[in-house]
Amino acid sequence: MKIALIGASGFVGSAVLKEAASRGNKVTAINRNPAKVEKLDGVTAVKADVTDVAALTAAIADADVVVSAFNGGWGDPEIYAKHSAGSKAIVEAAKAAGKRVIIVGGAGSLEIDGKQLVDGPHFPEAYKDGARAARDALAALRTETGLEWSFISPAIMMAPGVRTGKFRIGGEQPVFDAKGESHISVEDLAVAIVDEAETPKHAGKRFTVGY
Repeated sequence: MKIALIGASGFVGSAVLKEAASRGNKVTAINRNPAKVEKLDGVTAVKADVTDVAALTAAIADADVVVSAFNGGWGDPEIYAKHSAGSKAIVEAAKAAGKRVIIVGGAGSLEIDGKQLVDGPHFPEAYKDGARAARDALAALRTETGLEWSFISPAIMMAPGVRTGKFRIGGEQPVFDAKGESHISVEDLAVAIVDEAETPKHAGKRFTVGY
């Protein structure tokens, strides 16, 4: 299938790019700097700024599905504003092009005992603004009409690791393993994302994954 991937050179985006290409999909890798996109069979790098709705709409016009691995930039003091603006532009472009979209968000909006992680006392301060922006982007998605969307949150802990293709899927709460840990490799997160792109099972919903 044809997948338009926004943020194709980032931590999550580069893993999604490899996974999607390895399955024989045609990927339009949308990036501000196409030179940073890994050169793989079936991948075409396209330059576009995420806040340029017209350029983004044109870039995704030929896709079967849009995957957004966009991030406002960890460590950027303006991450909340940048992530919010980018998220809104992606939704506008997807609606304009009539495309299904899968948004990759953070784990901060997952809930334990009815309370979102980002609002807890132990949530890392350095990640709060970005997590709040992703949380608010999800809330906005839930008010959208005329847009087929899915939102995926990773496990609480995500790191480079091994692609196993074996994980469990959850909804609003983190998925914990037998040791009480919530974790996933970025490679397996990418598997879950491409699975959803190829065979949608969570339209209009947020889902999460973990071991």
